[in-house]
Amino acid sequence: MQSAFYAPRHFQPPRQPDKAHFDSQLPFSRNLKTHLKFPTFTNSLRAPLHFEPGEEEREVRKDSSPPGGPNSLVRLPVVVTRSSEVSRYVWDGTCLRLVSFGGVGGGGRAAAPFCLDDLGGGARRAARVCGAAVRDFFLPKQVSSNYVKYVKWKFLHRVFSSALQVLATQAMFRAIGIGYSRSLPSAAALNWVLKDGLGRLSRCIYTASLASAFDTNLKRVRFSTSVLFSLSVGLELLTPTFPQYFLLLASIANIAKQISLACYLATGSAVHRSFAIADNLGEVSAKAQIQSVCFDNVGLALAALLNMLFKNNQRLLAALLFAVYPIFTAIDLLGIYQGLKHVHLQTLTKGRLEIILNNWIDFGCVPLPAEVSNEEGIDIFNVKGKRVWPVRIGCLGTKVKIPELSMMTMRSISSKDYYFICLESYSRLNQSEKNILVCLREGAATSDIIAGLLQACYVRKTLLKNRTFWDRSLDSYASDAISKEWFRVTEDSRERAKKDLPMVSEQISAAGWAVKNVLLSTEEQLRYSFVDD
Repeated sequence: MQSAFYAPRHFQPPRQPDKAHFDSQLPFSRNLKTHLKFPTFTNSLRAPLHFEPGEEEREVRKDSSPPGGPNSLVRLPVVVTRSSEVSRYVWDGTCLRLVSFGGVGGGGRAAAPFCLDDLGGGARRAARVCGAAVRDFFLPKQVSSNYVKYVKWKFLHRVFSSALQVLATQAMFRAIGIGYSRSLPSAAALNWVLKDGLGRLSRCIYTASLASAFDTNLKRVRFSTSVLFSLSVGLELLTPTFPQYFLLLASIANIAKQISLACYLATGSAVHRSFAIADNLGEVSAKAQIQSVCFDNVGLALAALLNMLFKNNQRLLAALLFAVYPIFTAIDLLGIYQGLKHVHLQTLTKGRLEIILNNWIDFGCVPLPAEVSNEEGIDIFNVKGKRVWPVRIGCLGTKVKIPELSMMTMRSISSKDYYFICLESYSRLNQSEKNILVCLREGAATSDIIAGLLQACYVRKTLLKNRTFWDRSLDSYASDAISKEWFRVTEDSRERAKKDLPMVSEQISAAGWAVKNVLLSTEEQLRYSFVDD
């Protein structure tokens, strides 16, 4: 391939003062090789730069006849990689050319008689080209390193989930009698419309009631609804066994499926954003759609294969579905669970922020999103992170026991405070539980939320050093000694939080977290207003 760029004729190569006359007699290309110092290449390039001369380069050397002879071809330190093809700029003494050096990691070889090695090399090159084409088709250009692992588990999830959906739909067709002469088309259509209508109505109600949880508890909600989706498929498979209850079973199953679909659509953008390291959210989302379509088609083919194998024995096929269902469901849920483990969200929630601040207090550093993701987990049953004296964000409720210290704390706040910290106690299953509560004021900024939660973590660390004393203090009358000790603890923790806040905020931002907002649930978004009577 010949470039259209040529060297200007008036340009002269640099000369050494002590050999001016001698150098002026040298050919241009030989003098250029003397004075050009090529930099040392690093691993930042996608392909190694030590290539044997390829066929195109040999043609350039053969065709060009610069004054310096055939070996005067100068390789410039610029390599261009397109998929599996590697090219390099060279100067042949007359013009600048872009010469192909073959595939990534390989190079052209001198002409030789045909042998099996050539066939193997051609096959490897074809495999490289095909692999690069598949990667470009399925994967975005710039994503985080954990994206490929996520896609591998997504493949398992989508394939077996799609196969189960096809088999379940087929089962429902049999239940309403489609394909048989005794079927009643109008009744079947009415049942189908009713179950779809009930499902969509339930989807709207669910989405409206659980909107904030899609941000604050994304992984737990997504996996929980995936389990619900798998159970709905099982109900659909039961419809041929109980055709008289078709509307009931199909409606319940469709409600569960619509809820799962609502969660999938609501959380999809957050999952894709966690992988888009170059603000290429649109590309990541588009590739996700391509992956879903292709993986679902593989699942469709798997279901079609099962139908072909047992097309002559429908009873055996119906029985086989109940044997296949638990296996496919287990693989489906495993793919979802493992895939979510590779989703590292950078948004701050109360739970993630508490993990970050506890790590800062204990070790003096802010963990990365991947480290917090591993500690956070999916937490299906909401049991992780349970601590003695847990921290809660919100307002004091009327159904809990409000200690006298909390009343004294509220009386001490001023118009300059955008949050305050108090204690609350309540009974659950005949056990007394105590919380540290962070109450946020209207207009509180992100820095106020971080400062309040950091102070609460310092308060908890102090209370745990003398846990027995503070347990008794909440259950008894707040004496002057207890009040003074409580205000001393809160004041010391406030000063420490105020001192550490700039460094903590800087490290949180440097670690890759999105520090613009802290995502809070509906209860955590409750605020108080200050009234100065």
